[in-house]
Amino acid sequence: MNADQLTVGPTAVSPKQDAAPAPNLRIRAVMLGDRINAAGLELGPLVSSMPAAFRVHAGLAVIFRYGVVVLIGLLPSEEKVLIDNLKPRVIGELSPYEEETAQAQLCHDEEAIQPGGPICLAKFSDDRLLLIADALAKSTSLARDERRVAAVFDVIEPLARKLAEQGRTPPERKGILQLIGNALLVQQRVAGRVAVAEKPDVLWEKPELDRLYSRLEDEYELKERLDTLERKLTAVSATANALTDIIDTQRSLRLEVAVVVLIVIEVVIGCIQILSGTH
Repeated sequence: MNADQLTVGPTAVSPKQDAAPAPNLRIRAVMLGDRINAAGLELGPLVSSMPAAFRVHAGLAVIFRYGVVVLIGLLPSEEKVLIDNLKPRVIGELSPYEEETAQAQLCHDEEAIQPGGPICLAKFSDDRLLLIADALAKSTSLARDERRVAAVFDVIEPLARKLAEQGRTPPERKGILQLIGNALLVQQRVAGRVAVAEKPDVLWEKPELDRLYSRLEDEYELKERLDTLERKLTAVSATANALTDIIDTQRSLRLEVAVVVLIVIEVVIGCIQILSGTH
């Protein structure tokens, strides 16, 4: 292979590249659905088992069980074929898909990074690319969850405003319970399946790459977005619980009034019967 050619895997940068533009590698994360069943999947030579990563053509395909596939260094036509092959394994397929893209670039200084610019790497090694795939997959999943929580907020805000301005609650308890259910699903997904706060397994074997992953966390603001999402989920749950409590209290009050009215009616009927019997 020529020294100027680019492959995915451990490579060295030849002196010729000093005068030429640094090679770029396109990375695309696509969220296909709620989950992807990767059991028994064979897309090519296995690079990693957790997450499942395969060498496909001249690139990599990294499959995350929470529904995201990260495609590294593949042509658009190759990406389409791979995604079509994965569709039968997708649970809860999304339409449209959620996706993000990034560019990785060979740099002499791996610490150099500009917000929104290419991700600088000393070399396109599998370990480094797996770290980028992990961060980009989490960012893509967070974007989907942020949209879902924003949609719940759009429903809850008018209800809270109506309660504040008119003192009225929504008539249906079922709708409020559905909002709580949606918030719990997002919470379970973020804390359980995606595990945004957890570091990838590759860092256990390559602790020297911890600084690179920390830069990726900062670039995609994973911790900050997770904290914001959790605060919003707490607010949604608290608001929805408060609304259901008020609805339940109002229903209990109406039931008590109905019982009192029935007792009064029964007493009146009894009194009428007694008075009728005395005449």
